[in-house]
Amino acid sequence: MSATLSSTKAAAALRTAARVSAESMLVLLMAGVTLWIAGRMWSVVWPLIVGLFLTTLTWPLTRFLRRHGWPPALAAGAVTVSFMLLVAGVIALIAVPVTSQSGELSKGVVEGIQQLREWAAGPPLNIGDDEISGAFDTAMARVQGSIGSMVTAVATGVGTVFNGVVTAFLALFLMFFFLKDGPRFLPWLARQLPGRLAVDVPIVAERSWDTLGAFVRSQAFVGLLDAVLIGLGLWVLDVPLVLPLAVLTFVSAFVPIVGALFAGLVAVLIALVSNGLTDALIVLAIIVVVQQLEGNVFQPMIQSRGLGLHAAVVLLAVTLGGSLAGIVGSLLAVPSAAFIAVFWNHLREQLSDERAAPEPDEAHAAVPVPS
Repeated sequence: MSATLSSTKAAAALRTAARVSAESMLVLLMAGVTLWIAGRMWSVVWPLIVGLFLTTLTWPLTRFLRRHGWPPALAAGAVTVSFMLLVAGVIALIAVPVTSQSGELSKGVVEGIQQLREWAAGPPLNIGDDEISGAFDTAMARVQGSIGSMVTAVATGVGTVFNGVVTAFLALFLMFFFLKDGPRFLPWLARQLPGRLAVDVPIVAERSWDTLGAFVRSQAFVGLLDAVLIGLGLWVLDVPLVLPLAVLTFVSAFVPIVGALFAGLVAVLIALVSNGLTDALIVLAIIVVVQQLEGNVFQPMIQSRGLGLHAAVVLLAVTLGGSLAGIVGSLLAVPSAAFIAVFWNHLREQLSDERAAPEPDEAHAAVPVPS
């Protein structure tokens, strides 16, 4: 006996589906508007994000000092100055050895170019000096013809560097104020919100802060792992500037995709001009293997464990973020996905909790104060 379709139930199901679709579209619209506003205010939003990242790295030391009797301003100032000195030391650690060996590297580059020219002149290419000179003249003519676009590109690059310096200074100032006044934020936020929001929003904010700290620590661990493995490979091959290259690898781990490519290119170039083509190819193979292990094994496992996200979610988030917003999107994709998971988990807790919402007075008393 075949069952008959109930028109009433079908109409109710369609109305429910339409309502859910409309509400979902409204949520997506609001999310799009929020992202658009953030893009228009990016000159302020980006230093704020960088400042938060730096704060998660330096807050444990600040908290230690404050617990041992240091005033908030003094603890924040000491940690900020120490962080700036550490960054300056890292830059000097990279720059000084490179500068001291710049003559040898320049000589190696010239010799490498000469060897490449001799190799091109022999079999199987058999490219003569006249052809090489002609190709060089053609390249120079193209460069001279596009001098205008090169000037524009240089000006754009100078503007990018200037913006980066301004962002760095703003982020450092924000980091100081976050370290100094951060614990006051959640109680202040609770006093500004009515009713149940005075409990829910600070709780989500505190969990999001813990999630951001877990992300930065996991990224630092992955960068340290890359630096150790690649540094060991360079040391075994007796490539010069091992320590600066390891430090560069660690720092570049915080910049997805481009950072790894830049650090790897520098390592391969130095191996090429100092040790020859064979060692350069070995260094390239080591970097490719380490980067593949990092991107497909270490990073998803470590971040999924620290952030409560599945490794597949981490990979998909990085892919989506990179396709939407390039390098910045790749950098912010994983913490953004973790923030969404924090919000969703808290929402599920509240929807599954049958207790009545607290009164406003109780809500203010229930707000946790971060340690």
